Amino acid sequence: MKNKLLHIKNLSKTYHSKKTEVEAIKDINLDIYDKEFISIVGPSGCGKSTILSILSGLEEKSNGTFSFQKDVTIGYMLQNDSLFFWRNILDNCLIGLEVTGQLTEESKAYVISLLKTYGLGDFMEQYPSSLSGGMRQRVALIRTLALKPDILLLDEPMSALDYQSRLAISDDIYNIIKKEGKTAIMVTHDIAEAISMSDRIVVLSKRPSVVKKIYDIHLTNKSTPIHNRKCKEFSEYYDKIWRDLDVHL
Repeated sequence: MKNKLLHIKNLSKTYHSKKTEVEAIKDINLDIYDKEFISIVGPSGCGKSTILSILSGLEEKSNGTFSFQKDVTIGYMLQNDSLFFWRNILDNCLIGLEVTGQLTEESKAYVISLLKTYGLGDFMEQYPSSLSGGMRQRVALIRTLALKPDILLLDEPMSALDYQSRLAISDDIYNIIKKEGKTAIMVTHDIAEAISMSDRIVVLSKRPSVVKKIYDIHLTNKSTPIHNRKCKEFSEYYDKIWRDLDVHL
């Protein structure tokens, strides 16, 4: 039986200004299970990132509830890697531990082991400017993992990369998250990226967003994201989700 980590019920968010109000999301209902990789897709401006902001505590909800089934830690990885150029790679990865008062010899050793395990051991003393975009995103993910979060919120983590780098880092991020046994909720505009990485895909409607459909992704010989794009079911999922988005150019 699946272990439920998060229950979202009728979650809504309305933004108010002096003249208008905009209803971003409306009555979002969703359950998230342990070690799942969930992607949220939908039209531009529909409120995908708003959901992550509410779950992380960066924004207040307007209505509805969300509850974690145990005491969980949230890690939030943004579009921009936000690495500090004056700090080396190791020090960038340690900053969250420093800010939260959790930096110890043990926690530092854990971060060093992550860097070594995921191909960045030789770059710990280097600075962000010397790394490729894909490597910087890997550093950003390890910085997020340093706090040992139970749930990772990924807000378009590959959007700033070129196509080839995006493919490569999707494999890296997927493999790291699965190997570390984390639960992930990713917002993305890229349908192919969502299909290749996800266990389930949540399709949102136009604003005010509701859950239009949820797809369980079953791929024959499912493996890494790059390999998964070659699976026979891939194009069928792509076509269905594209039609659900109802995007008119």
